Amino acid sequence: MTTVNIYLTFDGDCMQAFEFYRSVFGGEFSYIGKFSDMPTQEGQPPVPEAMKDFIMHIGLPISTETALLGSDTGGEWAPSVNKGNNFSISVDTDSKDKANVVFNALALGGIITMPLNTTFWGSYFGMLTVDGKLC
Repeated sequence: MTTVNIYLTFDGDCMQAFEFYRSVFGGEFSYIGKFSDMPTQEGQPPVPEAMKDFIMHIGLPISTETALLGSDTGGEWAPSVNKGNNFSISVDTDSKDKANVVFNALALGGIITMPLNTTFWGSYFGMLTVDGKLC
C-alpha cells in the first residue's frame, strides 16, 4: 500500500509546533531525531552547534493510514523556508520496487534533490521537486 502524508518544515521551532499538534490530535511521537543524531559524512560540513538540537525528523501518527511529519531546517538545508509554503508531501510505499516506480515517475521533468538510497536511519529515501507546471 502507498500512503501520502503532509511534511511540515520549520526554522527551529518544529518541536514546539509538534507538541501543539500532539495536544490537539493526541497520541505519541513515532520518531524524534535531532540533527546531532546524524553521522558525520565525508565531504559534508558538520552540523552547526546552534542547530544540533533542531529536529531532523519527527512523526506523529494521526490514524493507521496518516501521520503528520516534520523537521527543522535552515542554513544550507533550505535557506528560503517561509511559513505558509513550508510543506511538502511524503510518499511511503511497501517496497523498494514500488518506491523506484513512483519516484522515477514523479521525477520526470522535475529536480531530484536527493536520489533514492538507503539512509543511516534505515529507510529507503529520496527527495525531489516535481515539474513546477504540474503544481
